[in-house]
Amino acid sequence: MKLSERKKKILQLVVDDYISTAQPVSSKSITEKYMQDISSATVRSELAGLEEMGYLTQLHTSSGRVPSVEAYKLYVSELMDKGKLTAKEVGVVKKAFADHANNLESVVQNTVKVISELTDYTSVALSSHTDSDKIIKIELFRYKPTQALLLIVTDNTLIRDKFINIPEGMSDAQIVEASSLLSKLCVGKGFNEVAGLSKLVADEFETYREIFDGVMSAIEEYIKKDKSNVILEGEGKILNNPEYNDSEKVKNFLSVVTSKNKLAGLLAESSDDIEISIKIGGETEQDMPKDCSLVTATYSASGVKIGTYGVIGPLRMDYQKVVSVLEGVGKILEDILTNKE
Repeated sequence: MKLSERKKKILQLVVDDYISTAQPVSSKSITEKYMQDISSATVRSELAGLEEMGYLTQLHTSSGRVPSVEAYKLYVSELMDKGKLTAKEVGVVKKAFADHANNLESVVQNTVKVISELTDYTSVALSSHTDSDKIIKIELFRYKPTQALLLIVTDNTLIRDKFINIPEGMSDAQIVEASSLLSKLCVGKGFNEVAGLSKLVADEFETYREIFDGVMSAIEEYIKKDKSNVILEGEGKILNNPEYNDSEKVKNFLSVVTSKNKLAGLLAESSDDIEISIKIGGETEQDMPKDCSLVTATYSASGVKIGTYGVIGPLRMDYQKVVSVLEGVGKILEDILTNKE
């Protein structure tokens, strides 16, 4: 049955109020707070209709109503108002990234921290790769007299940076030449292909053997790394929600966030084509507790995917806030990494 505009409005008010207060919502509270021009009896009738349709549940006959999983799904798809970061929150995000735009590992860590800080929920990130990821850009930049920054950009997963040693006294022109040779050798090839070229190109890199060995070492280390690099922040914040006074719910939540394999599986399902993905109440995911929701976003810079970030929390999650934070952080992060700021 199609919902009338009044039923949709009342359902939106119930979800908003329940997210804010964690208390069942009554017809009286709706009329007093939001709809003073409509009688309590009319609102009560609409609430009963929404309950019959499966959008609301009543814990006790004399209590108010709480949203069902179906209500949350409709809320995020049709009823939720779009939000934006405040000027203060934008400042917090920019400050977190201010000194780390050239160090992607720090960027990932700070992204997870700032998302958790702004939402007050548990945040998580996933950077994944395969040995066959193709290199689309590889470049060296002088950092110190005996160190250079190695930048590797892949076709679909991440931006990778690492410092390698260079010979003392090496000129900027020689660094540019070594960088050009690396690009000629590596661009268009997968990590596994490049790692197998060491012996074949020894002569060509004779002059820059130390650099070549450093690059090969970085690539081999990268291939050996855990392919599901999961970063977590604020797992204890779930206890700030009153519904998690239930020890069984806490146990179910911790069973997911303490398992990197489970988290990696949930985050890996996010599509590159979906800016924001919201999974409510477990839905079809066996590893998601039915009393939790997961909101994720895949971030990219210059067309390169740099990771999937998300928030995992209660069904009674402030979806409007979480979506605005994920969208806002993603936009600022992309601007910083593509030097638009």
